Amino acid sequence: MLQAFAAAFRTPDLRRKLLFSLGIIAVYRLGAQIPGPGVSVEAINSCLEAAQQGAQRDIYSLVNLFSGGALLRLSVFALGIMPYITASIIVQLLVVVIPRFEQLKKEGQSGQAKLTQYTRYLTIALAVLQSTGIIALARSGQLFPGCNQPIIPDDSVWTTVILVIALTAGTALIMWLGELLTEKGIGNGMSVLIFTSIAARIPAEGGSILQSRGGVVFTVVCLFAVLIIGAVVFVEQAQRRIPVQYAKRMVGRRMYGGTSTYLPLKVNQAGVIPVIFASSLLYLPQLIVQLQGDSSGGVRQFFEDYVIDQSSPVHIVVFFGLIVFFTYFYVSITFNPEERADDMKRYGGFIPGIRPGRPTAEYLQYVLSRITLPGSIYLGVVAVLPNFFLAVTQPGQNQNFPFGGVAVLIMVGVGLETVKQIETQLNQRNYEGFLK
Repeated sequence: MLQAFAAAFRTPDLRRKLLFSLGIIAVYRLGAQIPGPGVSVEAINSCLEAAQQGAQRDIYSLVNLFSGGALLRLSVFALGIMPYITASIIVQLLVVVIPRFEQLKKEGQSGQAKLTQYTRYLTIALAVLQSTGIIALARSGQLFPGCNQPIIPDDSVWTTVILVIALTAGTALIMWLGELLTEKGIGNGMSVLIFTSIAARIPAEGGSILQSRGGVVFTVVCLFAVLIIGAVVFVEQAQRRIPVQYAKRMVGRRMYGGTSTYLPLKVNQAGVIPVIFASSLLYLPQLIVQLQGDSSGGVRQFFEDYVIDQSSPVHIVVFFGLIVFFTYFYVSITFNPEERADDMKRYGGFIPGIRPGRPTAEYLQYVLSRITLPGSIYLGVVAVLPNFFLAVTQPGQNQNFPFGGVAVLIMVGVGLETVKQIETQLNQRNYEGFLK
């Protein structure tokens, strides 16, 4: 592996891509440490210490995870990449609902450029809404419950507008950095930035477990982390390969077709999207409860004890069920067996033993439903693992790493994809590479 790294840096164009990627990552992490205009850094630090000692949960823990801890510090990059992720998911769903978007998707590169432009506009709009909500929570004291220090000392309208513009501009800059990284660097830019944000929190999370629980628990945590990462790598690489045969056909004086290939269907066809959907939906009750203030009642107590409490069996069961539901839902809108069967029939392809057309679509739907079930169960188990280990790490806090959750799914997926891209470029130059 070290020889492969040396070979990669000896190659001029690959070395430029790697150095450019490292430079973009450095700029991204630097922006995560720059506080927003009008924010009291001293108040933020004291509130963060009080929150860690009191083991308080925050309603934006998923956004804080994707921003590498920049959200709770109200830095320029506080929103991270989350508005872009949300906008991308919304546009993907609208492709199925709106015929105009579906037509753009079928137009190829020009249509995809239009969809990307719509995603950018929607990202800016979501960034304005999310930054306004976060600033409102910070000014009302709900961002850090129990901390009485003013995070934004100047509560004038002008200061609020400037802070909203700064956070929105930070999101736009992150989006631009991600596109630059995709174009001139290694790997998918947005995914690499998310990977960087999550990886930046690992030392702090590990040090917190080591200080609060001791070396024995920390060693057990590391062993579990290795086992879970190995299992995630195994399942992420698993796929069902459906053989496809293309018939021979004459075009002019040349013979085309007659080749055999396969259609790969991944066990985890939906990726990490169902976990993000389910997590976002389960944060709504906690947001509503916090916005109600100090009011009391039976319904509020029920939500706090069973829905909001992440170690509650009700919360775990609901979370697991939502992940299974969203897995089937997302796979159904992203993979169309009838469309795939029509494409195969149009180019003279068929599955051996299955007639082209409708029988092929039914067979693909049957296979997809069979492999989606273990994929959804796998996603649910990995996502709820942190909830079972809340008492082992730190009571009341959902440790996204190393027991699983959305963090380890994203890190493993992005890591595998980036290594494959480097491996492909090394193989093109006859180097041995990472994978053997």
